[in-house]
Amino acid sequence: MKLLIKLAITALLANAAFRIGTQYLVHYKFRDSVREAVMFQVKTEDDLRDRIMELAGTMDIPQNPNEFTIHRSGRQSLIQGSYVKRIEVVPGFPYDWKFDWDIDAYTSDAPLLPGAPTRQKTAPQTR
Repeated sequence: MKLLIKLAITALLANAAFRIGTQYLVHYKFRDSVREAVMFQVKTEDDLRDRIMELAGTMDIPQNPNEFTIHRSGRQSLIQGSYVKRIEVVPGFPYDWKFDWDIDAYTSDAPLLPGAPTRQKTAPQTR
C-alpha cells in the first residue's frame, strides 16, 4: 500500500513538473520571438504591438494589448508585460500562473546582405 501511495505522489509530481515546464518553454519561446521582432522586424510602435499580439495568439498566450508597455528611445526598446495562464497542475485543479516578461533590445539597422531574402509584410487576414 505504501508503494502505491509513493507511486501516486511521484506521478502527480511528474505530471505537475511536465505541465509547468511546458508552459515555461512556451513563455521563453514567446520572449525570444518578441525580442527578435524588436531587433529585426518591426520599426514602429504600433507594428510592434500588433506583432506581439500576433505572436501571443499563435502561441496560445492570453496576452491583452494593455497588459504590456513599450518604451522606445532611439534604437533602444524596453517592453514590459505580464499575463496569467491557467495551468492544470494537478488533474482537476487548475491554477492561475503569472508570467512576467521584460525585454531590453536594440533595433538593428544593418542592411541586408546581397542575395538575402527580403522581408515582406503580409496583408492582414480577414475572417
